[in-house]
Amino acid sequence: MMLDCKFDIDVNEELSFSKAVYYNLNPVPVKKPWRDATGGFGSYVPLQGWIRIYDDDGNCGEAFCSRGMIDNILPLVLTGEKKTYQEWYHYLYWKLRNFGFQSGQICDLGTFDLVMLDLMARRRHQPLHRFLGAKKDWAASYKGGGSLLSDDDDIVSDMTRYVEEGYTTVKFKVGSDWGRDMDRDIRRMRKVREAVGDDIEIAVDANQVFSVEDAIKFAHLVEPYHPAWFEEPIHSHDMNGIKEVCEACDEMGMMVGFGESMRNSFAFETYAEKGVGHLMPLVGRMTSMSDLIRIRDLARSKGLRFSSGGTVWFNAAFGALYDENERLENHEPMMLPMEECLSVHPTEKDGKLWLPDIEGLPSRLDVDKLASNGTLQSVRYITKEDMRGFTVRASY
Repeated sequence: MMLDCKFDIDVNEELSFSKAVYYNLNPVPVKKPWRDATGGFGSYVPLQGWIRIYDDDGNCGEAFCSRGMIDNILPLVLTGEKKTYQEWYHYLYWKLRNFGFQSGQICDLGTFDLVMLDLMARRRHQPLHRFLGAKKDWAASYKGGGSLLSDDDDIVSDMTRYVEEGYTTVKFKVGSDWGRDMDRDIRRMRKVREAVGDDIEIAVDANQVFSVEDAIKFAHLVEPYHPAWFEEPIHSHDMNGIKEVCEACDEMGMMVGFGESMRNSFAFETYAEKGVGHLMPLVGRMTSMSDLIRIRDLARSKGLRFSSGGTVWFNAAFGALYDENERLENHEPMMLPMEECLSVHPTEKDGKLWLPDIEGLPSRLDVDKLASNGTLQSVRYITKEDMRGFTVRASY
């Protein structure tokens, strides 16, 4: 099976990779300990490192990445071979299949896809979003945050500040005490609604903490405050449960959102069939960057809402391909510490992310700053000679 590219680029452009540089990062702390309903993130941003991969002419593509990039991708591409963009992608896709299509290794493939696109854009001296076909230099956004460790006043303060910054949609976490304290969540929703007024969209994100029965119960309790959508109320793979929750919410006129846990566009077809009204892929967890466009097009064809999450400092390049009502999530508690690792990045203004006029990806790692403040743990230079004798190792 061949997976087609959804960008208007030359998929037959040949690439050969000569070396890589991996910047290994110490843990990057969030501003204050942060928690969602199932204990997500805690005290640190989910960053491991940054990779630069060079072609034979000295051009590079780069991005945040996991250490799996060294273990699973570089041994397969630092070979001296020349393949087209399309050939490299399909070669790696099937090499990594035994890890499973929901694996971390398949996310490494998505990162490599991003790196290849970045490199190809730089060869043409174009910003990545323009290389991919965007006609504008901004992406629409909504802003999320709202830790369960924050008290009510802090939640209200953050949400009203987001509105003052120009965002018309805001989001916070629900599922207090592992989903057992619904009264607390509903009280916070009431306070935020009173603070921002009726014209601002407020979404709530449960991070899959509820059972089907409790998700429906919570939906009835929150319905008077008109949530823009109810995000991931139950387990992301419980497709029959999702159908039951969606049917119950649909009777209330409430939209349900899913997508952050899925790795490819095929799963979103099932979500749509089960009644999910808001498709929400996350850029750092996708098998390919083209899947973002496949899912966007699926949402358009079925009249569903679409947004994409993940590292907004990269995601903005793809958001420039979306319509104004197809937004990126700007998750402040995670994105702000990431922003401080960068020397260049998109700029927030009036609910939009404005892209810088630089070649390739709209962000650059601030290596000198990270070296001086102790965030940069080590730098590893990797050549073809370092990758000999590798074999893909996966479980049966």
